[in-house]
Amino acid sequence: MKKILVAEDNDSNFLLMTYVLKKHYEYVRAHNGKEAVTMADDEGIDLILMDLRMPIKDGLQASSEIKAKRPDLPIIALTANAFGSDKEDALAAGCDDFIAKPVSHDICLKMIRKYIGE
Repeated sequence: MKKILVAEDNDSNFLLMTYVLKKHYEYVRAHNGKEAVTMADDEGIDLILMDLRMPIKDGLQASSEIKAKRPDLPIIALTANAFGSDKEDALAAGCDDFIAKPVSHDICLKMIRKYIGE
């Protein structure tokens, strides 16, 4: 089963993601960008769902650092701030795609499947 790293500091948002993922994928959680960078070193991680606004290290910094080490690891940015500049910033930091919160179950699964299948 494919494994997804969910980088999300908000408990309720993480809980929502577990409902989306639990039938299709394994998942682990990073509570901030610093943890996400460390956990992304695990070769078992197949994709990252990256919140952009997190403590200690934000998702943009974390994505940039992760892509420097693992350029082929897909990162999908998640943010409640769905302005055009946020999407541009996420893509510039190395994210492969972008989903605005609140996350639609179907859109999220479709996006994940686009990168790693089921």
